[in-house]
Amino acid sequence: MAKSKWAVDSAHSSIDFSVKHMMVAKVKGSFNSFEGSAEADTDDLTTADVAFNIDVNSIDTRNADRDAHLKASDFFDVENYPTITFKSTDITKKGANEYDMTGDLTLHGTTRPETFALTFEGEVKDPMSGKEKAGFSGETKIKRSDFGLTWNAALETGGVMLGDEIKISIEIEATKEA
Repeated sequence: MAKSKWAVDSAHSSIDFSVKHMMVAKVKGSFNSFEGSAEADTDDLTTADVAFNIDVNSIDTRNADRDAHLKASDFFDVENYPTITFKSTDITKKGANEYDMTGDLTLHGTTRPETFALTFEGEVKDPMSGKEKAGFSGETKIKRSDFGLTWNAALETGGVMLGDEIKISIEIEATKEA
């Protein structure tokens, strides 16, 4: 099968994250505005080219004050770094429908290789639109300090306000383009 162009259906997709807060809990959030595309043969995803752009200003942790702080210069500094991007560089098959997708993640002005554990959930024809749809799930962990995101505060009882490790989870529904 030949490669086809696919576009992320953001209404049926999500990009979520979590971080340890005050050493005892996790805070979760999402990015609500993003776009992505792929050129892929769903029978052989190892040859796919995948790209994502995330609007950092769309961060949503269900707390307006926290979101404002995350957008400020202590963290994402959206005025200077309004987008997070990902561009795949290598995809390796790990098992039936399981892949490692490595690519260049650019966050806060720093680009680093990061790898997502990716699951191909399948392909189906949408009965409403008649278009082909494909589903993907993925996750990775990154260190925010690797991207220059180092703001923190010490706790009286020891430890720090925020963990360094960020867990990122993606759920993607893509539509095959004509």
